Amino acid sequence: MVFKKLLGALGVGGPSVDTVLEPGPALPGGLVTGEVRLRGGGSDVTVDRISLLLVARVEMEGQDEEQEGTVVLERFTVGGGFRLAEEAEHTVPFTVTLPWETPITELHGQHLGPVLGIRTELEVAGARDKGDLDALAVGPLPAQEAILEAFGQLGYAFGSADLELGHIRGTGQQLPCYQEIEILPSAGHAHAVNEIEVTFIATPGGLEIVIEADKRAGLFSDGHDTIHRFTASHHAVPHTDWNAQVDAWLKEVIAGHEARATPPSGVEHHGVQHRSGPGTGAVVAGVAAGVAVGVVGGMVAAEVVDEIGDAFEDEEGDEGDDEG
Repeated sequence: MVFKKLLGALGVGGPSVDTVLEPGPALPGGLVTGEVRLRGGGSDVTVDRISLLLVARVEMEGQDEEQEGTVVLERFTVGGGFRLAEEAEHTVPFTVTLPWETPITELHGQHLGPVLGIRTELEVAGARDKGDLDALAVGPLPAQEAILEAFGQLGYAFGSADLELGHIRGTGQQLPCYQEIEILPSAGHAHAVNEIEVTFIATPGGLEIVIEADKRAGLFSDGHDTIHRFTASHHAVPHTDWNAQVDAWLKEVIAGHEARATPPSGVEHHGVQHRSGPGTGAVVAGVAAGVAVGVVGGMVAAEVVDEIGDAFEDEEGDEGDDEG
């Protein structure tokens, strides 16, 4: 998808920018390739810097209810320091590497709910303008896909997926937000839990898998969340019986919080505390044998990308000159 925009902050007749991404989903920790296509305006200008911002729409806990906002997950400088002549065309190819913790936006070609975008930012003569915004599709790593498929094989179904602002204490999380994938329990476990939320924290060596089980409230006790943390190696993917592995994890999670009285919410035996609100992403249909079956709620990706763009315009004054 190509978006064209005249850079208003640079004045009428300023240069325009098109950013084109190579088709197909990227992977966490993988490469995103494309090119920035510039066309000169009514006069010669010096392009000081071309930046790409990886942005995401996230859920934020407010005083009374959850709110939505946008965050910058990564910023890449892909060019700059050249003269762009009047009405001249100039192309800047780029290849950037996504953070390993980049959230998953699709599974088996079906959109899961969270939406990421690549925002192009051009700096000319000290003026900065956020010009182009392209939706970015991110598929799962092999280990993530194997684990999600195992949930489906075990009879579990997807409920929703969203991005939460905050950190999971005790993990190696680096980004300012984390992804929660809500999975509904199979009939055999529905008496014990309302839902299971899975968070992947990927690194070059493997995954941290944080599983949070929301306990059903009984007549004489409140429900509470129980959190467990597991690890998996990328290299182990072809050599692991993932159905058996995930089933063992789930048995530990469910047994752990069936055996507990009501502890402080968000505390588990590994000392991991989960900063989390209720899952409110776009609802995804059930999973049969690990295959997601489309979006039945929320906005389609293009609509949410438009909202990301609007939100960035509103929040532009808060960013300052931070290159973080």
